[in-house]
Amino acid sequence: MSTVTVWTPPSAKERLAILRRTRTLAMVGASANPSRASNFVATYLLAESDFEVWFVNPTVDTILGRPVYPSLAALPGRPDLVDVFRRPDELMSVADDAIAAGARTLWLQLGLRDEAVAAHATAAGLDVVMNRCIKIEHARFRGGLHLAGFDTGVLTSRRTRAI
Repeated sequence: MSTVTVWTPPSAKERLAILRRTRTLAMVGASANPSRASNFVATYLLAESDFEVWFVNPTVDTILGRPVYPSLAALPGRPDLVDVFRRPDELMSVADDAIAAGARTLWLQLGLRDEAVAAHATAAGLDVVMNRCIKIEHARFRGGLHLAGFDTGVLTSRRTRAI
């Protein structure tokens, strides 16, 4: 009798723990096009996080002035987290690459969900987050998230100095 790994979504506390332990983040499918979601997320992560962000895209040399790697295998180190902006039919291949690269977490962006991919990555020891935006989650835990997914600067939960 074989054991089937069933994926369960990580709780908010577990997602926070994933983000806190992440130091290196590889964005697979990062785009140089500023109108693409991956570029918006990349801009945010570079400005607002302490992550070392590596871009992965075989068709681009630089994004936001940073080098782009053709594959996860070409990265200068092991990614803690692989953030995926790819078509659904490419997710299993990306999961295999993340496993081979020694990643701890496979993060599938909004709109990406595949139970077989999640079970496969989980069975290999990775934490899996699906159908969630890492930018939104990061901002949520920092207290700077507007309902629309961005920081308006109007309301904040952060303490400010009295003038």
